Amino acid sequence: MTIEFSGADVTIEDIAAIARDDQEVAASSTVRGRLLTARRILEEAAAAGQQIYGMNTGLGANLKTAVTGDFEAFQLTLIRGRGMAVGEPLKRDATRAVLATRIATLAVGGSGISLEAFEALLAMLNARVHPVMPSLGSIGAGDLVVLSAMARSLVGEGEAEFLGTLHPAKEALRLAGLSPARLLPKDGISLINASALSVGTGALFLFDAERIFDAQRKAASLTFEALGGNPLILSPGIQSARPAAGQAEEAARLLSALEGSTLFETTTALQDPLSLRCLAPIHGSLATALSAARATVETELNAAADNPVVLIDEKRVLSSGNFHTPSLALAFETLGLAVAQAASASAGRFIQLTGSARNGLPRYLSLAGGPSAGFVPLQKTVAALMADIRHKANPVMLDFLTVSEGVEDHATQSALAVRKFGKMLDLWRLVIACELLAAAQAVDLRPHHRCGRETAKTHSFVRILSPFAEEDRPLGEDVAAVADQLLRV
Repeated sequence: MTIEFSGADVTIEDIAAIARDDQEVAASSTVRGRLLTARRILEEAAAAGQQIYGMNTGLGANLKTAVTGDFEAFQLTLIRGRGMAVGEPLKRDATRAVLATRIATLAVGGSGISLEAFEALLAMLNARVHPVMPSLGSIGAGDLVVLSAMARSLVGEGEAEFLGTLHPAKEALRLAGLSPARLLPKDGISLINASALSVGTGALFLFDAERIFDAQRKAASLTFEALGGNPLILSPGIQSARPAAGQAEEAARLLSALEGSTLFETTTALQDPLSLRCLAPIHGSLATALSAARATVETELNAAADNPVVLIDEKRVLSSGNFHTPSLALAFETLGLAVAQAASASAGRFIQLTGSARNGLPRYLSLAGGPSAGFVPLQKTVAALMADIRHKANPVMLDFLTVSEGVEDHATQSALAVRKFGKMLDLWRLVIACELLAAAQAVDLRPHHRCGRETAKTHSFVRILSPFAEEDRPLGEDVAAVADQLLRV
């Protein structure tokens, strides 16, 4: 199936499908008409003598320097001169997400890019020629330094991967049946003056985060069974008494997962530990943060975030700050904090499960007893994971320096905010896996307990990957096996 970009309605699911499933991309006929119109407006403005940033002026500190020579040659100089990124190259899926994101935003029509350059970028993505893009260099005021590698590959410079092998970009294009693109005036800055790194990778991380959150919901519901939680705390009346965002929906989800459980037929504790009793508001706040982040990313995926921007309806070209992404950085900073507090609740439930004998469970969830350590050594692993998560949840969006001789005196660090959030996801999956293992062990140690419809499925999922621990054994591999499957369920 081909995903068609029309300049609107691109979703994080579209970006994930292009990035990971190699879905091809097409541009609608309206996009081509829009690009031609925008290009005509741009060229007419330049011909009339208007100063247009990055077309007939320098960039950044060179803002007041006029470009008077070969305008096409300047575009090559422009992309070469921004090739300053360092660090590990982006992974294949992230690279495809970046290319897809820039194509989606160019399709909106605000850049004035030539139709030839746009189609060349589209063809490069569909031919699966992937530029080698060092990952570090963006401060969130556009991702120019990183995106320059994409633009250079398009014109046959630098390196690119094709069919799993690295080649000089010109050779990779040739092997794919493509020729290096020619950049017309303004094409170079149109390719790189955008936030495609932050937005594209952010889309992938959100896609994963929503699935990991579903895994956390399952783990929490299984722990509810294992600890004999009081299901009355999920009553709709309690949620409507304090209608916090997402709380009622999350309580209903958990109540549905427990349907059929013997918890509804037995006497339970008056008040459970907060990590259990407060599940609905904890998960509700995370659901709200995820929804806000999705809305922010999908706004960016369908926006003309260019400088300068071509306003087609007004038939003029204006300098803008649309490339600046404080809302994106704030969304991921907030989401990181929401994930951290949800992960800390998962860790808290794990400690409850694996501590001294309680709720009728044997000490450390050990059937052997005596000197058996059971699950208690895994508490150290959970504590280490949580320390790392808390560290990555610390905000970074205020950490910037004034650069370009004072012209660029503000930045958002959106690329860093997104990147550290992505690293947090792997840690979060491991914490959830630890809770799932402990909860499944505890359920098996309650022989007369019957799980609910959905929690029984969760228990079976764990048991396929990790058998009941009859005696002490290394559980690290079990944790890794469960965590690896959480994005697949």
